[in-house]
Amino acid sequence: MFEDLGFETLTAPQVTVFFALAVGAMFGFLAQRTAFCFRRSLVGEDRRAALGIWVTALAAALIGTQAAVYSGVISFDDHRFMNTDLPWLAIVVGGLLFGAGMVLTRGCVSRLTVLTGSGNLRALTVLLIFAITAHATLKGILAPLRTALGSVTIPLENAALPGSSLIWTAVIAIAAIAIALRSGNRAAPLVMAVLIGLLVPVAWVGTGYVLYDDFDPVAMESLSFTSPAADTLFWTVASTSISATFGTGLVGGVLAGALVAALAFGGFQWQSFTSPRETGRYAAGAVLMGVGGVLAGGCTVGAGLAGVPTLSIAAVLAIAAIAVGALGANTALRAATPHARAGGGWPTTQNQQPAE
Repeated sequence: MFEDLGFETLTAPQVTVFFALAVGAMFGFLAQRTAFCFRRSLVGEDRRAALGIWVTALAAALIGTQAAVYSGVISFDDHRFMNTDLPWLAIVVGGLLFGAGMVLTRGCVSRLTVLTGSGNLRALTVLLIFAITAHATLKGILAPLRTALGSVTIPLENAALPGSSLIWTAVIAIAAIAIALRSGNRAAPLVMAVLIGLLVPVAWVGTGYVLYDDFDPVAMESLSFTSPAADTLFWTVASTSISATFGTGLVGGVLAGALVAALAFGGFQWQSFTSPRETGRYAAGAVLMGVGGVLAGGCTVGAGLAGVPTLSIAAVLAIAAIAVGALGANTALRAATPHARAGGGWPTTQNQQPAE
């Protein structure tokens, strides 16, 4: 369809970057206003309200994505989520590591990207370490670990959830809506959550149909932060040698959108670490998320918000493992906190252990 859009000087990959900037800016703005974060929905003090926001976005993403599939506009038959050799060990280990890491850093990668745009230097530090670690796991010193774990697979007849996609869509969406209605959120945040969710099918359709070009194809992509963070870091230091990608545009757009929202609504505030121990905790969490995000095939957004709507078994397994890892790490930290506080090991106030 790209050839019908009338671009004379821009190629499909170039337009894809601008498209990603727009999608990312909308996500960054809306996520900053709703404090959108999967970690908060599991272990946050306001987890009931946060869960309502997250599942509302998931329901919108699911319905929109499956509507696009049902209409024949896009197909996931050749997408990596539909690989019939399921790398279950890498997904489970990666999900557990990512979940534990986001508890240590008090934010999933999408949330930390938004916080970076709001002036949070802790979040910026985590993103840099996360991107370096993810790149090392994809193509660097940690790649053998990824390869070894990824080689342990289970053959599947069908990589999608068994049964009717319409039934799965209805069941998940109805359950999500029921949770959202009992979450205590007002209408405005839920409407913004719907808009966040709709960005997922917009991106799938935009890259997989609207910008499709036989002569200069681009990958069908949606919201994600693991590979995009690594790509953005690499492009930042070597932009004269490599071109920007959808992921680069997405991360840049999220930072810009979050900055605009923070400045417009009084949410911008410079924040940094309060102690070396806190810095170490966040750095450790960033490393766990960097390795885990690559092994699991995505983060809470890439494998969760954008992955689950494909009805991929791999995506569902990844987000479940992330949830288990987060809940387990949070339980362990709570159990260790009284002892650590007695010895001066852990911070004693909320302000001393933020990313939020």
